[in-house]
Amino acid sequence: MYRAIGLIALLFTHSAVLAQTAAEPTAGSSKLPLRYTYAELRFVDYNDNGGDGLRLNGSWDLGNNWLIVGGVTDIGFNDNVDVTSWEIGGGYVWRYAPDWDIVGTARFVRADIDTPGGSSDDNGLALSGGTRGMLSEKFEVRGSLNYINVDDRDTYLELAGDYYFTPQISAGISLEFAGDNDLISFGARWFFR
Repeated sequence: MYRAIGLIALLFTHSAVLAQTAAEPTAGSSKLPLRYTYAELRFVDYNDNGGDGLRLNGSWDLGNNWLIVGGVTDIGFNDNVDVTSWEIGGGYVWRYAPDWDIVGTARFVRADIDTPGGSSDDNGLALSGGTRGMLSEKFEVRGSLNYINVDDRDTYLELAGDYYFTPQISAGISLEFAGDNDLISFGARWFFR
């Protein structure tokens, strides 16, 4: 699994280097436009359960405010339990202010769980609604309320921020507060257009 994530990350890194030639922000604008065609690689740490791993997410702007989203997360826990989840879905973006968007997504989720006692898998649905905006020329914040129903239901709040090193590369932190688990993740985004 880590080999596949590594290969995908290498491909995205190569594409990010090629994307360095993309256009800069529009003349007269001090803030970067909010964009939705990107790949994101994050290190994820579950505070309460002793688990950590990698999350690879992506989004593709289809135009007319619609987008496709997807990702894979691979987490290993201290008690020899591994969880791999796959997500694919779509979303809609409403630009309600020049530097602020409201974003909603719906995703199909598949989770595979491997334990010393055996393996299982389950499918479900995830819904997210939140806002995303530029606080300054190089600092983005976002927050969302998320619902997931895979084997068990959970609702959680995500608060995140990213710093833009270039118009194509940002990095930041994300905090997720849930009923069963809290997690923190660090990662980077590569914007392709």
